[in-house]
Amino acid sequence: MSFDFLSLIWIAIIVMALQPLLMGRWFALRRARAIGVIEKAHGTRVITMIHRQEQRRLFGFSFARHIDLEDAQTIIAAIKETPDTVPIDLILHTPGGLVLAAMQIARAVEAHPAKVTVYVPVYAMSGGTLIALAADEIVLGEFSVLGPIDPQILGLPAASLVKARDSKPVSEVWDLTLVLADVSEKALAQVKRGAVELLTPRLDETAAEAIADQLAGGHWTHDYALTATEAKELGLPVKVGMPIDVMELMKLYPQPVQQSGVEFLPLTIPPRRPRV
Repeated sequence: MSFDFLSLIWIAIIVMALQPLLMGRWFALRRARAIGVIEKAHGTRVITMIHRQEQRRLFGFSFARHIDLEDAQTIIAAIKETPDTVPIDLILHTPGGLVLAAMQIARAVEAHPAKVTVYVPVYAMSGGTLIALAADEIVLGEFSVLGPIDPQILGLPAASLVKARDSKPVSEVWDLTLVLADVSEKALAQVKRGAVELLTPRLDETAAEAIADQLAGGHWTHDYALTATEAKELGLPVKVGMPIDVMELMKLYPQPVQQSGVEFLPLTIPPRRPRV
C-alpha cells in the first residue's frame, strides 16, 4: 500500500490532534495511581483541585483554569460520598476564581465531620485561600503561599472603589463609580461574613472577624503572597512541611512545554555525605 504526500499530511494532522489527548490520558492514569498511593499512606480520601495550563484542544493549544461552578459541583459530590469517619486530604493549586464556587466548596469542607487537611504545594490564592479557611489544618511547603480574599469588581479591588468614592464629595463622583462602590460594599460585607462563618467553628467570633477583615479588607494587593509565618501570626491552623508524595503528584500536572522557559536535567550526582 502506497501513500502519497497528501495522505502523509493527513496522518500528521491526525497525530498532532490526538497527541494531547493521548498524553492527557496517560498522565491521568499516572495521577490516579499516585493519588491511590497517597490515600493508602495517609489513610485518607484524597481530592485534588489543580489549576494549571493544560493542552487539551486541537494541536495542543493551551487554556488556563480557575475555580468555577463545575469544580464546586464535582468536589461537593466527592465530599458528600466520603464516609463521615474518613478524613479528607484536599490538595489545592489555584489562582482563585468565582467567590460563589469557592464558598460552596468551603462550606462542604467545613461540614465534613472527619478531619479535613488542605495541602498547598505552591499557592492557593483568593478563592483557594477562602477554601483553606474551612479546613481543620492547612499544610504549606517552605515556600508555599496563600493570598488575600478581597473581592474584585470588574477587575478592580472592591475596597479601592469604596475608597475612591469616599475621597471626594458625592456630587463630584461619576455615577458609574457610585454604582461600583455600592456593589463593592456589598461584596466586601458578603466575603467577610462568609470568612467568619468558616472560621468560627475553630475560633471565637472576635478572632474570626479580625482574620476576615485582614484577609478581605483590601489591606494588601490581591496578589500579595501570604507566607506560612504570616498565616500563623493571623491565627490560621498552618503547618509547614509538604509530604514528598504530594510534591511527586504535582509533577504529573505538567505545564505546556512551549509555554515554559524553565528547564533542568534529572539529578545524577549522588548527594554528598556530611563530614564528621
